Amino acid sequence: MVKFLSSLCLVAFWNFSPAMAQSRAPRYHRVELNGQTFTLPVGFEIELVAAPPLVDRPIHADFDENGNLYVADSSGSNEPVQQQLLKKPHRILRLQDTQGSGKFDKRTIFADKMMFPEGAMWNNGSLYVAAPPSIWKLTDTTGMGVADKREEWFKGQTLTNCANDLHGPYAGPDGWIYWCKGAFAKQTYERPGKEPFVSRAAHIFRCRPDGTGLEAVMNGGMDNPVEVAFTPGGDRIFTTTFFQHPGGGNRDGLVHAIYGGVYGKNHDAILGHPRTSPELMPVLTHLGPAAPAGLMRYESEVFGEEYQHNLFAAQFNMHKISRHILEPNGSTFKTTDYDFLISDNFDFHPTDVLEDADGSLLVIDTGGWYKLCCPTSQLAKPDITGGIYRIRKSDTQKVDDPRGLKLNWKDPTESELAKRLEDPRPFVRKRTVELLATWGEKAIPILELVQKQKFTAIARLNCVWVAARLASPESKAYIQTTLNDADATVRQAALNSISLLKDSNAIVALRKIVSETNSSPIERRIASEALGRIGDATSVPVLLKQLALPADRVLEHALTFALIEIGDVVSVAGGSQDPNPKVRRAALIALDQMPGKKLAVESWKNLLQVNENELKPEEKAVTSKILWWVASHHPEWADALAEVVKAQLQKGSMDVETLAGFAADPKIQSVLAETLISPSAPAQALALKVLAAARLKQTPDLWTEALVALVEKPSASNQEFVFETIRSLKFSAAQAPRVSKSLALFASDTAKTAKIRIAALASIPVGSLELDAATFQFARQNLPDSVEVFRKAKLSSAQLIELTNDLKKAEPLQINRLVEAFDKSSDPQVGVALVQALKSGTARSSLQIDTLKSLFKKFGPTLAKEEMELYALIDTELLKQQAKLEEMMTKMKKGDIRKGQLIFNSQKAACITCHTMGYLGGNVGPELTNIGRIRTERDLLESIVFPSASIVRSYESVKVTTSSGQTYIGILKRENAQEVVLIQGAVGETRIARTDIEEMQPSKVSIMPAGLDQQMTLEELADLVAFLKSSK
Repeated sequence: MVKFLSSLCLVAFWNFSPAMAQSRAPRYHRVELNGQTFTLPVGFEIELVAAPPLVDRPIHADFDENGNLYVADSSGSNEPVQQQLLKKPHRILRLQDTQGSGKFDKRTIFADKMMFPEGAMWNNGSLYVAAPPSIWKLTDTTGMGVADKREEWFKGQTLTNCANDLHGPYAGPDGWIYWCKGAFAKQTYERPGKEPFVSRAAHIFRCRPDGTGLEAVMNGGMDNPVEVAFTPGGDRIFTTTFFQHPGGGNRDGLVHAIYGGVYGKNHDAILGHPRTSPELMPVLTHLGPAAPAGLMRYESEVFGEEYQHNLFAAQFNMHKISRHILEPNGSTFKTTDYDFLISDNFDFHPTDVLEDADGSLLVIDTGGWYKLCCPTSQLAKPDITGGIYRIRKSDTQKVDDPRGLKLNWKDPTESELAKRLEDPRPFVRKRTVELLATWGEKAIPILELVQKQKFTAIARLNCVWVAARLASPESKAYIQTTLNDADATVRQAALNSISLLKDSNAIVALRKIVSETNSSPIERRIASEALGRIGDATSVPVLLKQLALPADRVLEHALTFALIEIGDVVSVAGGSQDPNPKVRRAALIALDQMPGKKLAVESWKNLLQVNENELKPEEKAVTSKILWWVASHHPEWADALAEVVKAQLQKGSMDVETLAGFAADPKIQSVLAETLISPSAPAQALALKVLAAARLKQTPDLWTEALVALVEKPSASNQEFVFETIRSLKFSAAQAPRVSKSLALFASDTAKTAKIRIAALASIPVGSLELDAATFQFARQNLPDSVEVFRKAKLSSAQLIELTNDLKKAEPLQINRLVEAFDKSSDPQVGVALVQALKSGTARSSLQIDTLKSLFKKFGPTLAKEEMELYALIDTELLKQQAKLEEMMTKMKKGDIRKGQLIFNSQKAACITCHTMGYLGGNVGPELTNIGRIRTERDLLESIVFPSASIVRSYESVKVTTSSGQTYIGILKRENAQEVVLIQGAVGETRIARTDIEEMQPSKVSIMPAGLDQQMTLEELADLVAFLKSSK
């Protein structure tokens, strides 16, 4: 029997430090198994315990109390979800290990004809399965291993194209059932005694096992929250995709679901849910484009103390299981993260991970079938099946009777059950809690016995969860007594239970915990949440007082959200007069977010005045952001806000982006228009910046007229900025002529400098710029500064032919942009003049062949010969390359798409290092997710074998030579007056100071390495081309 340290397990959870985590960073070894190589920590072993024909494409799984494993098994279908709903092609299997070997050897089909199953939870004799749009309760009443009773336990109402409307469900330690809603379809739920709950957002929902009491725990703008795991104290952690818009390597994550929190992404779906800050709630752990699915907390001590209460997450896209050491961080948590299991098989897609009773882990690999709404999967491969793997600690002894099946469960004594609450076997403890919850008030003496006889912390914790499930006056009173427990986790579980049950008899104790400085931030956070849920108005002063003290974002949320839930306007309004700016801000937010427009504009203006006159600079910025965020929710304040904005503009004290958020309001538009023509140059400049930052779909007429007035009588200090602002705006067909006329008139004034006249011409809206003879010649004389004028202008054929004379002497950095002036013409005579000019041009070596090919298509086939001659002049190797390509295309046979996928993702070709496919890969080169739609096989082969022959626009290289003689070639990412930043490949960015640059010229060399045809066989190239062509 393994020696367990149950009494220490909770202490270990809270006292685990980053230093300990770092000192125990695992070493890894590799295991060859089932045609792939697994990497996992030294001291662990892996085996395949279920595969076809026993199970084909497992998705999620759960155990019953006897050790039967219920597995959601996909048919491999990627048909539209409505067709799957009609056909119901999936199934639930029951697997058994009849030999006790750890490998499953027997199955029954527990339930066939299932919609796409997205979860499995065994609870009180039934299996609950989310199969959008419903959660089904499946029960075997005969003992034959088949669900002969099917009940629609929950109707989720919606089924969208990706079927991410529903995941779960998951059993909470409090006895409630939790599940996740994804997608952004509107759902409506009636709530007795309350307004219906209507939302498009993502949520974690929960309710009692009988389906009553439904409520949202978390609200978010993420696409797909998947699985929920629970900390020992009852907090919720979940996996999700698209916590944020992809950027900086981030996208998906682990999230600590704080009650009432509104999380990313920020978009319309989350509107209507009360928020406690302009910022959304934070992520716990970034995972990148991992597509995380299954999540669990490891309870056993079999893996060792350092693994207990770690989280394990299945990362579908990354082909791995990750390990996350969770530890308190203020009122929330932080994680130390490691890889736990990695496969080198591109078709290994883990979707679930769960703990078995003996302390081993089961990893569910669904195989290669899934492609629905998942571009990162690249290909659907239903024939590549999955399996179930078991991971064990190598040096551990076998746990005897891990499920306690040898124990007396029919008529156990109170003493026996009390001891089982601290049994070293997690599954025995869980079963004991479930059994006692069915005893009703008869269970209370056992809970009291555990408390009186000083049982271990784990026993006392389980007593709290029993009491929470009983939900009776007696059990609530018992929970209150545990608020003074010596163990922090027990106290947290008690607080979470009081919050869930809204126990108003605990108000005095809750206030004390919120107020005491020796209470942990986590306890203060949960106690605040509980006060809010109970709705006691007399607690408002206590909450406001705490908001004056230092607190992290999560604790501030809990305190503020409690004020919102209590909803006592008079008490909270008192906080808006508090001398502490933090209290005033929180009170303002709470009043703003309460239903029914509870906030008066006078309170807002008072705080604005205090912010301007009394606060320190660091407090001013925070308060200002909150003030204007609050104001954005009150269109009824338009008149008052217009007065404030007018004064702020004249002072020059308004933040540009903040004010831009109000630019759609007609009253604010009027104020901005007035400011544009005011005599104050600083106010004008600020207003111009706001117009540019507003990014309205349609420029208001008031602004158009004000800008025209500025063009006609410009302020000398803002002259160039007026034109820059006009270039950033969108004008209607009715507005454009008015703007164009004023700019053309300005540009015709020869008394003005050539530079400002060119700026005016370049600002004329696209489609409106026509150059008379004099203006055309003026623009020619001011090349290259006037390149933008020619790119936008509608030039006649005669003008274009004349412009070809300037192409002959165009500078290398300008020639490709000037060529774009010819993009609107299809006149063959223009095409002839263009190709001849380019052939004789001094900068022809800088021309981009890919751009020219697209341009010359418009002039028809008559230019084909001269076109090829031009390309040969640009690149003397081109004809040889074309001949080689023709030879390769002739010899190349039809490629294998799947082999091509492996090559694309291999280290040998390293395509994925620089190119994005789906949501994985680098961003050095063009995205290739849909490349097969726009490129022929020949184009694709050319780009692989001769990457410099045809460089995609916006990925052109430049060559920078420094004063020390060093040369850099890369893609110009950005440049300013101080430096130039180049991307030179997957290694990252190179910064070069402007003062060090001697010369910068276009480069003909792609940063994609040439010579892949030397590293790969013709068959491999054919496979790679086939894969790229299939990417549509």
